Amino acid sequence: MKILLLFLISLSSCLANGEKLIDVQVLVIGGGASGTMAGIQSARMGAKTLIIEELPWLGGMLTSAGVSAIDGNHNLPSGLWAEFREELYKWYGGEKNINTGWVSNTLFEPSMGARILRNMTYREKNLQVMMQVKEDIIYQTNKGWVVIASDLLGKKYYIKAQILIDATELGDVAAKLKAKYDVGMDAKSKYNERIAPDSANAIVQDLTYVLTLKDFGQGTDHTISKPASYNREEFVCACETFCPDKKMPRLFSCEKMLTYGALPNQKIMINWPIHGNDFYLNLLELSPEEREIELKKAKEFSLNFLYFIQQELGYKHIGLALDEYPTTDHLPMIPYHRESRRLKGVVTFTMNDMERPFDQAHKLYRTGIAVGDYPIDQHHGKNTAAPDLYYVPVPSYTVPLGSLIPETLENFIIAEKSVSVSNLANGATRLQPVVMEIGQAAGALAAISAKLKYFPRQVPVRQVQEALLKSGAYLLPYLDFKPNQKNFGILQRIGATGILKGIGKNVGWSNQTWFYPDSSLNVLTFWQGLKEFEAGYKYIKPDAQKILTIEESLLMIMAFDQVAQSPKIEFKFIDSFRPFVKERWTSEYGLGNFDPTRPITRGELATILDKLLDPFHIREVDLMGY
Repeated sequence: MKILLLFLISLSSCLANGEKLIDVQVLVIGGGASGTMAGIQSARMGAKTLIIEELPWLGGMLTSAGVSAIDGNHNLPSGLWAEFREELYKWYGGEKNINTGWVSNTLFEPSMGARILRNMTYREKNLQVMMQVKEDIIYQTNKGWVVIASDLLGKKYYIKAQILIDATELGDVAAKLKAKYDVGMDAKSKYNERIAPDSANAIVQDLTYVLTLKDFGQGTDHTISKPASYNREEFVCACETFCPDKKMPRLFSCEKMLTYGALPNQKIMINWPIHGNDFYLNLLELSPEEREIELKKAKEFSLNFLYFIQQELGYKHIGLALDEYPTTDHLPMIPYHRESRRLKGVVTFTMNDMERPFDQAHKLYRTGIAVGDYPIDQHHGKNTAAPDLYYVPVPSYTVPLGSLIPETLENFIIAEKSVSVSNLANGATRLQPVVMEIGQAAGALAAISAKLKYFPRQVPVRQVQEALLKSGAYLLPYLDFKPNQKNFGILQRIGATGILKGIGKNVGWSNQTWFYPDSSLNVLTFWQGLKEFEAGYKYIKPDAQKILTIEESLLMIMAFDQVAQSPKIEFKFIDSFRPFVKERWTSEYGLGNFDPTRPITRGELATILDKLLDPFHIREVDLMGY
């Protein structure tokens, strides 16, 4: 009641002063990596959309936090992430010109990333962006949300929206609304993840005030004043020059440390995790005033590291880039937050879902909306109470749609790093491309929800996935086809049904999943896929070793059609069905030699399943994948 009264007083004041009223279908609070993509996708799907962002830049961790080196997904160019990368290629003159450091294949100046993202939003006629505007009061109605926000000058904005997306860095909007969430590490008993600690704790990952430096040339001196809290011993093992333990794991040369995040135009990104400028700080439950005090310590710690690089290692010619950020101290506007609140969603995505997606009782992979190939990587170097979770290999994976939908709030969607995942899963889903894709999916879900006037949890999963496929996004991380290649949509749709499954694996530093379209399969594998999709499937269980031929695949498809209510093949006998398929095999399906006796490939089988049965569309799945 008190909240409502405050809201009505503020609203009355707003209207009395003649302030602007804004009525939209989708409101995105937070214009970070996720929020920007959510706004663009929602607008492209026809929803009147507004992004409000309290900082001067869009992009969040990509730009305002200075983490301008993309981690992972280089071989999974999905949707708006791929579009952003293409814009970088155009600006810098090609892929090789942004492959400048060894931590990533895609590195860029934060200010340029911010400019590109702003330009991407300018092109969307249904999208409005309000910078340096922050929400003050949020109130839910039976038709959606009302928000009163203000800018730096105190001007008030009254905003009405059907759907609200929380794309803030730390899930602060959801916290204001008393949504349920988790913080810290989960006990092993909670999700039965093999590397989880025995007991839960409140430890979050280290954050970092990234340094964006510039090489001003030999002979120049850009050494900063010695910070008051400087202690060289904290950094002596950041690289090998002064480290007494030459056999320490992950010990690199100092030159290699500096080329780690080399950016275009002689600039350098420093977010060095090995005795560098990571800093342990849990801000989540602190007030804004308390956060500001603590973040000053994180800033000074990064400046301590810069002083060590300049004074102790002798790189005096490398100093703070003066042309990157609109800040007086030339540091990023915000720190790099690796971990946020994790909201309790309709489903929770765990490490088990990453490692063994097809073996779980639920079938979350069928609801996939964002893919990633980065390992579980948690930064705990500054907290000795935390376990070492450095690069735990997992196969590439897909994030389920239900992890974007909170358990309790309606007309509300979660984005950024606050989606419903376990602490361990967050170690992989937190990376920039995945967060961008999560944002794109949030925008698609919001647009459909607004159009249909459904709660997000009521929106058909397949409609969201279809919208993402049309946008060139992956549902499953199959490396066999890129979005611009023929049969990409077929492979993604059939993969999302589970009738044919891929194989995930870890190869060195690479986490992969493959569909293997040119390989054959045995009859039992196909039978099991059909049986899992349609429990009433009646085809006799076949010999496990028998290789599936074109002829037998047609027989099995005919039997399947009788129970699955597909778009009616209307053939009762193989003698009439076979010539029907043969006639279309090359001209319509784009396949090669039609010989009923030869083994059918997985790619061919996916094609005829998609063309003849269309299982992706005939059977809706719920948020658990059933």
